[in-house]
Amino acid sequence: MRDATRADYAHLASVPTRWMDNDVYGHVNNVTYYSYFDTAVNQYLIERGVLDIHGGRVVGLVVDTGCSYFRSVAFPDRLEIGIRVAKLGNSSVRYEVAVFREGDEAICAAGHFVHVYVDRDSGRSVPIPDDARAVLSALRVTPH
Repeated sequence: MRDATRADYAHLASVPTRWMDNDVYGHVNNVTYYSYFDTAVNQYLIERGVLDIHGGRVVGLVVDTGCSYFRSVAFPDRLEIGIRVAKLGNSSVRYEVAVFREGDEAICAAGHFVHVYVDRDSGRSVPIPDDARAVLSALRVTPH
């Protein structure tokens, strides 16, 4: 994933760093990257009308995540988070994500996370709704 480019991702989301994202070493703390991933994916789903965070009966819960770091970023960098779907199952989706500085081709970090779709009330897994499946299918990209 270290040599991935923007073209390897179906969608790029703009995410600004914040002053509080920096740690005592002067760069964005590793745990903050997961927030960027979550923000980029959920913003994509909300904007396409397939995620209602307050009233939706079905929601995606993160069950697995990981990240590799290649280059530091720091406030006030503006970031672009690349998103693609690597696997679309019956009730789960594996996203692959990448962090780029705005306007820079070099990848700063690459990660993944898995959403399992569940019924909000019971917490039991359910099939990905058809409208969400269509939106997620649009994120499928085969890397070069």
